Amino acid sequence: MKYKDPTLERLAWIMDRWFRIGPFSIGLDGLLGLIPGFGDVAGGVLSVFIIAKAMQHGVPRIVILRMVMNVGIDSLGGSIPLVGDFFDFAFRANVRNLDLYRQALAGRRRPIRDWGFVLFVMALLVAVIAIPIVVFFFLVRLAAPYMSSF
Repeated sequence: MKYKDPTLERLAWIMDRWFRIGPFSIGLDGLLGLIPGFGDVAGGVLSVFIIAKAMQHGVPRIVILRMVMNVGIDSLGGSIPLVGDFFDFAFRANVRNLDLYRQALAGRRRPIRDWGFVLFVMALLVAVIAIPIVVFFFLVRLAAPYMSSF
């Protein structure tokens, strides 16, 4: 199936590469990310249109999951105070998702790469959640002998 959807092409361009500043191009997603609270959510909502179109055209579920993760990474990374603003300009989830969509429709996606990405992100998420919990319990155990005197 040949890919050509000017609306999605335009959306990805506006969201990630709208105008150039010297050697850099920035889009609406990065600018929206500068608005605390609202910006990253609005950028994520606009990004869903590419995913919805991919679902309509029967793109494999693993590719859809990877696209959702790209938007999630963009939204979560962009919500980090100060650093997230730079992240929003650098991580181009819409262009990435449009490329995934094109490749899937052309039959050029290798599912093993998508599974690898999904498993890596999930392992990273588990580590981010588990490490603070393990460290907390280690510190509690370490401090327990000193706490009995209270």
